[in-house]
Amino acid sequence: MMSSCSSSSRFATAAVISASRRGPMKIGKSMMQQRGLTSTLFRHRNIGGTFATSSPKRFGMGNDESAESGARSPFASFSYPIMNTRALSSAATAAFDQSVDVFPSLVIGANGTIEPQGSFAEAQAQFLEPDEDEVKTLSEKLLSVNMGIVAHYYMDVELQGVLTAVQKEQQLTSNKKNPTVAIADSLAMGDYAVKMCEEGAEAIACLGVDFMSESVATIMARNGFGHVPVYRLNANPIGCSLAESAERESYRAWLNTAKNDASALHVVYINTSLETKAVSTSIVPTITCTSSNVLATILQASSQIPDLKILYGPDTYMGDNLVTMIDSILEHGKDGQCAAGEEPWDDARIARDLHPAHDTASLKRLRDSIDVYPSGNCVVHHMFGAEVVSAVKRNYDDAYVTAHLEVPGEMFEIAMEKSLADKGVVGSTSDILKFISRKVAEAAEDNATECRRLKFILGTEAGMVTSIVKSVREILGRTGNDKIEAEIVFPVSSDAVMAADGSTDQSTGGLAIVPGVAGGEGCSTAGGCATCPFMKMNDLDALNDVVDMVMKQKANGGAGAEAAELKAFLPPNRVQGKMIGGVSAVELGSEPILFMRQFMQEKCLPEALVKKINGGI
Repeated sequence: MMSSCSSSSRFATAAVISASRRGPMKIGKSMMQQRGLTSTLFRHRNIGGTFATSSPKRFGMGNDESAESGARSPFASFSYPIMNTRALSSAATAAFDQSVDVFPSLVIGANGTIEPQGSFAEAQAQFLEPDEDEVKTLSEKLLSVNMGIVAHYYMDVELQGVLTAVQKEQQLTSNKKNPTVAIADSLAMGDYAVKMCEEGAEAIACLGVDFMSESVATIMARNGFGHVPVYRLNANPIGCSLAESAERESYRAWLNTAKNDASALHVVYINTSLETKAVSTSIVPTITCTSSNVLATILQASSQIPDLKILYGPDTYMGDNLVTMIDSILEHGKDGQCAAGEEPWDDARIARDLHPAHDTASLKRLRDSIDVYPSGNCVVHHMFGAEVVSAVKRNYDDAYVTAHLEVPGEMFEIAMEKSLADKGVVGSTSDILKFISRKVAEAAEDNATECRRLKFILGTEAGMVTSIVKSVREILGRTGNDKIEAEIVFPVSSDAVMAADGSTDQSTGGLAIVPGVAGGEGCSTAGGCATCPFMKMNDLDALNDVVDMVMKQKANGGAGAEAAELKAFLPPNRVQGKMIGGVSAVELGSEPILFMRQFMQEKCLPEALVKKINGGI
């Protein structure tokens, strides 16, 4: 089949799969401290299907400036999900096992009303209407020091509530073209930071985990703003279980298996460190991807380069879900399993809705060419296991189901099945937000005379609810429809992690914390609540502290104790000044990101990447 570079908008995964109050409960730092969580426990390693609290053995560059050392043993290809929270010791979890019938939820009604159902939802709702004085104070401080904020969707609801209100405040009072606050996914965070710098921002606060601040700083530097400091909200490392899974010797060993292939491409999830991208590039041609464009990337790559082997990592669930997605399309082909009235995925539909250069035969070849790294996942998305899915099927059959591409297969499969009838979506955080917004808009614009409540299962981190509430409120307000309500259902518990008594006890693997449930409404025996403990190292108090330090530094002319203290809040700098095979590690780490950017613009793999895959320099 001839390869092509398509400008089709159907590349997006979602398009392919789915046509003023301060409450008593603080979600951020204080709550984590109450649970006995400290910054030292956010360094994970994989032990027996769960996560321990020390740093993993990393494959980093070390002092030898070469990437040629390290494990090279063959790695079994195409392994399937191996993580299971039931691998946790019964001593740590048995007391909390329970079945789930009703999950907590937020009901968004006419005139912006919010009705929380259950204690977890009540905690979320408390901060959707933040204190006006707090909002005004933060907004004024940001403008006074010309500082921008880029925050991930997964920030806690208190912080997001304030940031959303600051956005609105600045739209009304500031003369800036763009607000100094943006809430987005990990890729868009860098783009927003560049826009802020173009308007004169003198500093950027990045609210996320370390690889995000590192990525934001890299994108800014590539756009001529490397002199603008990027500050994290914690002087200690803000880890990520998924990113760290790609920093093990086993990941390098897996990549080295591709050296025997005539043509191979490593598609690495953007949610990894710059060091991972640099070392990977030194071993095999590499391009980054997001959960929004990963399907488009592998479709185009396989159509553009015949007999290409695709290595996908480090997210095992996402890789396996991509294979499941392709299998589902093939199963619903011309002679496959199609419901009455459902259009089959025959060659014509594949070319129209998936990729113009693909058909049934080429999709089979693509499926068989994908090699998924078998040992990486996100501790948050891992929470959505079989028990949660069972409750969804049993009690929420009438609901729309959304699932991030990183969730385990059970949750993904139910969302995938729903998506075939446009009753669900699988994709990125942005895809989920767009799907919910579209469904609410369709219902609101229908001018129905009867009351209707749309239920959405939120199969991703609970922090997404702030952006969802904002969007739904805007839609209902714009249409003036008072007959439509949207219920956002959290298929989870109120705690993502629990303290393990006697953390030195061998029964808990010596863990200070373990992923799991902590008892109470909404708990699942297959996991816990989808709230990321790493993301929650960002909170409102920490943000104000950093902004205050920047203000004092500016008042002191860039000198003083604050200037020295702020250095600890800069992004990780593990590759700066290092070389791999005689090439700058920063250049190597940036290359996959630039390849992805070019691909997103041109809808083709860049010529330089194709040349590398085919054996060129």
